[in-house]
Amino acid sequence: MANITHQPCGGPITPPAANEIDVLIVGAGPVGLFLANECARRSLRWRIVEQAAGQSEHSKALAIMPRTLEIFDMAAIAGPFLEAANRVTSIAVVAHGRRLAQIAFAPADSPYPFVAMVPQDVTEALLVQALQARGGVVEYETSFLSAVQAGHGVDAILERRGEHFPVRAAFVVGCDGAHSAVRHLLGVPFDGAQYDATFMLADVETNEVLRGDEMHLCPHEDGPLAIFPMSSTRRRVVAAVDSAGGDAPTLALVRSMLERRAPKGIEARSLKWSTYFRIHHRQVAQMQVGRIFVAGDAAHIHSPFGGQGMNTGLQDVWNLAWKLDLAAHHRARPELLESYTAERRPVIRHVIEATDFITKAMGTPSRFAQGVRNVVIPVVSRLAPFQHGLVQTLSELGVAYHGSPIVEGRGERYFDEMLRGGRGVATRFVLFVGADDNSPIMPEAARLVDDFRDVLELRRGSAEGIALVRPDGYVAFESHGSATSSTLRSVREVLERQTASRRCGNLHAPM
Repeated sequence: MANITHQPCGGPITPPAANEIDVLIVGAGPVGLFLANECARRSLRWRIVEQAAGQSEHSKALAIMPRTLEIFDMAAIAGPFLEAANRVTSIAVVAHGRRLAQIAFAPADSPYPFVAMVPQDVTEALLVQALQARGGVVEYETSFLSAVQAGHGVDAILERRGEHFPVRAAFVVGCDGAHSAVRHLLGVPFDGAQYDATFMLADVETNEVLRGDEMHLCPHEDGPLAIFPMSSTRRRVVAAVDSAGGDAPTLALVRSMLERRAPKGIEARSLKWSTYFRIHHRQVAQMQVGRIFVAGDAAHIHSPFGGQGMNTGLQDVWNLAWKLDLAAHHRARPELLESYTAERRPVIRHVIEATDFITKAMGTPSRFAQGVRNVVIPVVSRLAPFQHGLVQTLSELGVAYHGSPIVEGRGERYFDEMLRGGRGVATRFVLFVGADDNSPIMPEAARLVDDFRDVLELRRGSAEGIALVRPDGYVAFESHGSATSSTLRSVREVLERQTASRRCGNLHAPM
């Protein structure tokens, strides 16, 4: 494993000139493609390889949550997804034809108060188009075989059509799915377990008896069933089944499942695509070993109930991309990269716990538990705190990095007009100082920004106090009330945990 060392003055990581590229991305699913787009947006040297001959032709992951849409907005790629999406604004819980709950999915503090239903094949196509617009290409039919961390880089071996060829990268990121070759190379445990049930997934054309903007969760003693609207007449059906019969679920099986478990009146008229699958709940103990990282399904898998899988993976690489950017440009301390695991693992653990709870609650075979569930849900679901908590969890707007070694405070998300459309959200932190134009602290704030001018910029805030916002739109430090010299010293300390000031020098050492 490569040693990542401090430079003088506790300075940045400095890869040598021998590295051919900054980032090698393994896997061209949504997670890898989004990371490639972020590397391209930051003008990093990168490559993305995919062992398949092309992108997925199946819908697979479907839900894009509000926080992911905010991230796409900050990355300047949200528009096409909004055009392609069916917007869901309500969640209904229906058991044996009885509506137990109806919860509005409309977070008030986001410009995206809905779930965007976009099939994965469309998501991948849009990400490929965005990448091509930035001059990038995916290297298909190319497999990752091995890698050795040596010095300040990684020597990897790739294979294409029987030919092996080397590449040297400063960093490698495995976005190559649940059977990740990168994770296997690292030898990190993938702890967790498999659910006993087999599940079916089917995309079907239906009648219009159900609203096109409402998803349905249908608890049942035979196993859970969920219906996700892809349009007013096309729906995704996910359900537990006794066993897999044949190569893929048939239209007859889907109709049988809907008749027994779904709201009354829904009819499956034709089958577009279907598959059987098993689900697990697993995560790696560490998401980084030296200069090699894993993200998305390579690092965590969990129940599809809740629509969290792809979103969590996309947010993994959103957390990682800016850190790799600073490291590749010799502006990061080792602690910055090490914070990737520290920040993302608690989020992933919470996702696994939440989706596990939903899955088990919806499919419990216990009649007593069913009775309690059917009494409790109608009561609890009407409570404002429950509704808020559920929406914050599923939307991922509630993700925060409190407890991170590079954050002081709650580490909550920050999103406003100044960060939208890709404006200024790339490498730099933003220091927001209170709205008072005559604030005596401004000259001192300007000196701080000058010391960190390669990684920090100064903007006027909309309220009193100071907020240090990271390049990924999370707050690294905040202080309410009038800004003081003491708060600026705290900002400096937070920055020095993860970056190097200009006074340390060596910010632009050649690679």
